[in-house]
Amino acid sequence: MDPHDNALSAVGVDAADEQIYRDLLRRPRATLHELAAHTGRTTVALRRAFARLEALGLVSRMAGRPVRFLATRPDVAVSALISRREEGLAQARLAALAMLAETPRTENNSPEELVEVVQGRAAVVQRFTQLQQTATEEVLVLDRPPYAQDPGEQNVAELERLAHGVVVRGIYDASALEIPGKLRLAQESVAAGEQARVSPEVPMKLAVADRRTAILPLSTDESSHADSAVIVHSSTLLDALVALFEVLWRSALPLPARPHDAGETADLPDPELFTLLAAGLKDEAVARQLGVSLRTVHRRVSEMMERLGARTRFQAGLLAARRGWWGEDT
Repeated sequence: MDPHDNALSAVGVDAADEQIYRDLLRRPRATLHELAAHTGRTTVALRRAFARLEALGLVSRMAGRPVRFLATRPDVAVSALISRREEGLAQARLAALAMLAETPRTENNSPEELVEVVQGRAAVVQRFTQLQQTATEEVLVLDRPPYAQDPGEQNVAELERLAHGVVVRGIYDASALEIPGKLRLAQESVAAGEQARVSPEVPMKLAVADRRTAILPLSTDESSHADSAVIVHSSTLLDALVALFEVLWRSALPLPARPHDAGETADLPDPELFTLLAAGLKDEAVARQLGVSLRTVHRRVSEMMERLGARTRFQAGLLAARRGWWGEDT
């Protein structure tokens, strides 16, 4: 085993003790002297290591002589350690809230504590992930380029929150869905429970957790590549950001789900094209998504709009929404 490969470090097992545990798994019921001969450690060092492993529930002492230890099944032992660690984290979270309650109100509301500035892409990603992970009720998101993370990768933290019953509402700028693979990922998030809508113009990036904390870029300049961000805590400024989200939400269109079969979309004039049009993609992006020429897209768009009686593509999506073609009436 590589000494740097400490798989159980997250649950409080150091590398040396983990190696001994692995040795015992391979040699069940081995005596201390047998393990000492195999590992090159002294029996005194092994006794100390087994005392630590026993306290963690990874091994148990067998009755009789000579002294032997039995390794607990890894799945059982590690699951118990994870549960213990989660309980400790929950207690720490409650303790932090209690400490905040003890802080004088004037300190709670001091301007320097209501707004933080985060510098560096890695720090921005970390705080955004942390904001999602601490949400227990609701996450509100305005999604548009540029991105601090790879836009072609799924937001695992969001999927975890959805699995825990947290409500996630997202408004995607149409330009975001032109990024290869982004529309598919957004539709996968919707399938996992996200409530998603599309707007032809989202003014900025934003994420709000439980209406208590928000993160947004320090600059709207796309050349900044999301290298800095502002964290806003409970305040009238945060209330204004939430109000902005709600205004945009009311005017945005529901993100159309990916058509599963012809039966679900039999009454649509052109199911694939309809999905991309309603998402607000430009003709060039639609052509790339469908793998057809721009001329073909123009022809199919004209046929779609004529059938709907729409003057613009966005109006076509709105009319389709009003007809309930994807199950939500705006």
